[in-house]
Amino acid sequence: MTVRPVRLPEDEPAILSFIWGLQKFENAFEPNRRLDPGFADEHWADVRRQVAQRGAMFIAENENGPVGWAFIVEEAGDLFVKESERRYGFIAELFVEASARGQGHGRALIAACEDWSRGRGMTVLIIGVLSGNGKAAAVYQRDGFAPYNLFMRKYL
Repeated sequence: MTVRPVRLPEDEPAILSFIWGLQKFENAFEPNRRLDPGFADEHWADVRRQVAQRGAMFIAENENGPVGWAFIVEEAGDLFVKESERRYGFIAELFVEASARGQGHGRALIAACEDWSRGRGMTVLIIGVLSGNGKAAAVYQRDGFAPYNLFMRKYL
């Protein structure tokens, strides 16, 4: 198992597959996820824009090729947050193919994001998880993440 920075254009087909994989996975418990044909290309363009401005992308591979990816961006918190914690790394997307889960690929991707954040002087790393994705939340908590903020939704 290895984790490395994304290489374009060679990794693009795998990344588009991962974008679709995550979207379909999350749609199972959060039906507001887009599944229209244009979604992956549109999202991929947005990811590239964000990463070019303030982020990085990583690929996890095994002997058969890419099995997962993550992208991270530098964010700035609000002024009410202590200055020492205001800049943070935000793992905006993390996905590992079902056949490769439980083998440490997700943890290795998180470690790459941690290293990237530390290398830029950040002391905080944040990852989001949908409320219906208890398995991912448990994995993140075992890795040292703790609940931080809760958004609540009400349909009108």
